[in-house]
Amino acid sequence: MRFPDHILDEIRTRLTISEVVGRKVTWDRRKSVPAKGDYWACCPFHQENTPSFHADDRRGRYHCFGCKASGDIFTFVTETEGLSFPEAVQSLADLAGVNLPAPSPEAAEREQKRATLYDVMEMATAFFEDALQSADGAAARGYLSDRGLSSKTQQDFRIGYAPNDRRALKTHLAANQVSAEQMVECGLVIAGPDIAVPYDRFRDRIMFPIRDTRGRVIAFGGRAMSADAQAKYLNSPEGPLFHKSKVLYNFDTARKAAYDAGSLVVCEGYMDVIALVRAGYANAVAPLGTALTEDQLKLMWKAVPEPVLCFDGDMAGRKAAYRAVDTALALLQPGHSLKFALLPDGKDPDDLINDGGREAIEQVLDAATPLASMLWDREMETSDLTTPERRADFEQRLLGAVRQVADERVRGHYNDHIQTKLKALWSSAGTARPARPTRQPPGAKRDRRSRGRGPVRRPWDMQFPPSQELKRLANPTKPDFGGRRREQLLVLALVNHPHLVEENVDLVADLEFSNQDLDTLRREILDVAALQAPLETALLRDHLAQRGYAQILGQLDAGLSHKSDWYVQPEAAQADVGTGWSQLVVLHKKALMLNKELMAAELALAEEATEENLAHLNEIRDQLRSQAGEEATIEGFGEASGRSGALSG
Repeated sequence: MRFPDHILDEIRTRLTISEVVGRKVTWDRRKSVPAKGDYWACCPFHQENTPSFHADDRRGRYHCFGCKASGDIFTFVTETEGLSFPEAVQSLADLAGVNLPAPSPEAAEREQKRATLYDVMEMATAFFEDALQSADGAAARGYLSDRGLSSKTQQDFRIGYAPNDRRALKTHLAANQVSAEQMVECGLVIAGPDIAVPYDRFRDRIMFPIRDTRGRVIAFGGRAMSADAQAKYLNSPEGPLFHKSKVLYNFDTARKAAYDAGSLVVCEGYMDVIALVRAGYANAVAPLGTALTEDQLKLMWKAVPEPVLCFDGDMAGRKAAYRAVDTALALLQPGHSLKFALLPDGKDPDDLINDGGREAIEQVLDAATPLASMLWDREMETSDLTTPERRADFEQRLLGAVRQVADERVRGHYNDHIQTKLKALWSSAGTARPARPTRQPPGAKRDRRSRGRGPVRRPWDMQFPPSQELKRLANPTKPDFGGRRREQLLVLALVNHPHLVEENVDLVADLEFSNQDLDTLRREILDVAALQAPLETALLRDHLAQRGYAQILGQLDAGLSHKSDWYVQPEAAQADVGTGWSQLVVLHKKALMLNKELMAAELALAEEATEENLAHLNEIRDQLRSQAGEEATIEGFGEASGRSGALSG
């Protein structure tokens, strides 16, 4: 049975070679570089002790340097599972969530037509390239030269020219036995019941071929040479080969560069992509004149976890960025998001590069804004916060956007982020709600008339003014209460005793760290645990050192100077390690909760400087100090128990 090429391509797009092969092999952590889609393992096709089997997500291929076995995901499944090719396609389609069409003679005929249409598109591309170099293409060549596009750049992107003739391409294709029906299906000519003679769709335009992920031309974008043209840019219509919502311009060549650079730059049009590639950003792509779609976003995430969307800084560019925010929210996953880089108003990448070189565009990209910040900026920009009702509407729209996030864990962090920013905003605007009510002095009677209408000021309110000490504490500096050291011990215990990760994956994943370096290290340890089981300390440390964490590990090891750190030491007994670490996790979570309460209490004190709010603040501080004492008790447990077994094993 023959499967349509576009179906096989869809399966290849949705499944990486490492995902398929990883079901049969264990990746070597020392040689593999998952961030670049580069994996090594012992070959599943022959016996070996040293990994010589390589899988490359960028190319979608595997190769063994020992037995020379090689192929793609379909080859691997047929050879390792003993399936026929149709059975392998069905198995992988199920895994990828792709529905296979029911076999029929009509389907086979349609696929044959598709194969022929690729040939037609290749003929058209060559025709446009030749036309650009002809006398008719002189003005187009001059335009491209003025835009700084060298002959090599034109050749690399296969840029061409459609002559200002209604029959030029049609005549050329007909002479090569291309039927009128094929020309129409490729979107190269316009035909219809009310059109007596079909004619060329593209005329007097600079032509940009649009390729699929395999590098085959599937459509064109034409830039008008005449200022009087009805449309400055004109794309091919949708057809058997081309679905613009699923395609990114230049993705077939940018994908490898994106893997290598760890980033993907998404701009607005063909010329923007070409300008960025000329400046050294081979990892540049563009949607095709439409708002960013879900399929395009998923395609980007197959290349990198956090693409950068580069938009013009004018109102149209900002609106495009805001639409992308809405598209992305429901699709967000842990580790996968977007960043937004807005260009100076009135400038496109070409202008910026011509004026300031690569450094100018680099500064814009380095200052890219996370998606969460872009969501906040959008609502701030379009909101009037002058009345309580409008502030409530602003808050409701923000939290409504957060509810669009389907992933529960990501949604929780978004909610925390927005709530924190709302508290800060209302505090700065003087509209924050008190964290807790102010208690009346002893003997005071409640005024029934105040029920439901807030507090009524009474004469005694002026008899207890804030003390000087209270005023001084209105904006206190929050102490750390041992938080940094606690996080250091938690992470170092995971490094020295990796079994903690395997036994507490969800718990480790949910830990919140205030120190960014330690939090990044925690996530890296989780990534290693996902690829290798069981974990061993030596291999884990070697992997982390290769990833650039050697200095942090050295600092953590150097900090183990106290005897009270007994349960983190590499030689500590497993049972004692588990006990000490679990208790420290409980205390860490309690400290996080208390610190959040401390922030709320400080806000309340800043908003309303009363003795009651000061007492509440000091109460929380006392709890945090007590927490530090509990941690010291845990650290001293080794001495108190005679360190029995603490260094055993």
